[in-house]
Amino acid sequence: MKPIEAALLTIALALPAVPAEAAPPRAVPVEVGGSEEWDACGATGRVRGLKADGDGFLAVRAGPGADHRMLDKLGNGRLVYLCGNRGGWTSVVYAPTDADPSVCGVSSAIAEIEVYRGPCKSGWVNTAWIEVVAG
Repeated sequence: MKPIEAALLTIALALPAVPAEAAPPRAVPVEVGGSEEWDACGATGRVRGLKADGDGFLAVRAGPGADHRMLDKLGNGRLVYLCGNRGGWTSVVYAPTDADPSVCGVSSAIAEIEVYRGPCKSGWVNTAWIEVVAG
């Protein structure tokens, strides 16, 4: 080994190991439907209880857990369709603030379970901040 290679190896071995950042978990899509009789998302909820001195928003995430990537932020009073749950997380579909929620297409029956693909936004929220208002 040449002296320069030995010096570089010594330096590399002396440096502290820097852990690689873990990639966020794979996204978990919101699924809707599964009944010929019931709405594709079975209930409607409202974001509630967010404190003004806290973050002031409810994070919409790519999957059921705080380690999933944040997709959006919702404020108190925002209406969402409740489509499923996993642990303490609820999958939701919601319209843009200025749109009629019926444009989302989940307030009527869809016979087979399918991944929601729009036109509205979807994701997962912490159930603790959702109040069921219908369904």
